[in-house]
Amino acid sequence: MQIVNIYQAKTQLSKLIDQVLAGQEITIGKAGKPVAKLVSYREKPLKRQFGLWKGKVFVADDFDAESEEINTMFYGSRSK
Repeated sequence: MQIVNIYQAKTQLSKLIDQVLAGQEITIGKAGKPVAKLVSYREKPLKRQFGLWKGKVFVADDFDAESEEINTMFYGSRSK
């Protein structure tokens, strides 16, 4: 973590932003005490809205039913 004073932050803002974009966190201090932190901006993900697909998607009644033909294609003949 790098600590810079306010004057340095004002005069070297572009350089500090480049460092932040590279993954560093910069602490800005006044009289040797931290007062602010310069970090990379991340947008908050949107909240999920449940039910948007209601009535648009359905699951068939036989969804879980197995097909012997497809099982044979995947697993081969089951006769022993």
